[in-house]
Amino acid sequence: MIYHSHLIKLLLNTEDHLFRIKEAEQITNIIKLLFLLTGLSIVVFGWSAWLGIGSAPLSPQALASDPIEYELSKVWFFVGRLLYGLLFALFILFIPSLIFFAAYQISYQKLLVIQLVVLLALIVERVLWIPLFVYAGLDWQVSPLSFGVLASYITDIPFLIYFFGAVSLFQLWIIFFQVRCISYLSSVRLRWVWTGVLLLHLAYWISAAIFSTDGMYLVELITERGK
Repeated sequence: MIYHSHLIKLLLNTEDHLFRIKEAEQITNIIKLLFLLTGLSIVVFGWSAWLGIGSAPLSPQALASDPIEYELSKVWFFVGRLLYGLLFALFILFIPSLIFFAAYQISYQKLLVIQLVVLLALIVERVLWIPLFVYAGLDWQVSPLSFGVLASYITDIPFLIYFFGAVSLFQLWIIFFQVRCISYLSSVRLRWVWTGVLLLHLAYWISAAIFSTDGMYLVELITERGK
């Protein structure tokens, strides 16, 4: 049986398409979708960079640096965000698939189909956040789509705000989607599927909080030394 990958149909009729994926001996259209979504990720991250999202650390250089150097730093920032969009897509597609393949013995191709849906959901989340930043000035950690807003009312600890800011409604949907797909395609007990998926996402959230907190302190340190 040959399964032709179609992400929208998989979303709208998940049970039927999971059956087809499970029974499939060959899966097609993966490469095309991989390039399409990876390209879309690069475009979205490039768009956000063009709008100046994430460029706050460059602001102190506007007056302190030579105009040419400042413009060059903006170009490198834009290129960096394009590269980040590429690496983000490749990480989401291949690393979880490799972990789930090792843990649950599911075909790597079938896991890639699942992760293509996950990447699509994360891109949509990013697109929805961009106008929230542009028009309301809301950073990702206090987006109404995440739990960072509630955390900011409870605590002033940056690590916790960033941690809960990484836990969004999209992330919760992705967890349920991954558990549903993996449990259908694997004979592993459901509780072990939940454990593996939750641990993976917990690692995501902790990493996001650590990198964001360290990055904030690094920017403050550089700013102080530049005074």
